[in-house]
Amino acid sequence: MTELVDPKDPAAGLAAVVALRRLADRLEDSQVEQAMRAGWSWSDVAEVLGVTRQAVHKKHARRLVAAGVALRRR
Repeated sequence: MTELVDPKDPAAGLAAVVALRRLADRLEDSQVEQAMRAGWSWSDVAEVLGVTRQAVHKKHARRLVAAGVALRRR
């Protein structure tokens, strides 16, 4: 198997971790927004992500409101 990052270069490996986290965050933001626009509840999204409804709300609500997404009430 070919290494994507030189195992002897911790700086390169850590930079790759940062890049993957940023990509994952952008993907999560996009998919949560898409789900909420499709009428999903906070609980629906939380269940799929494996976190609490409160955690999803805290992380995404402000951004979604700013983006004009109509959020469901409980």
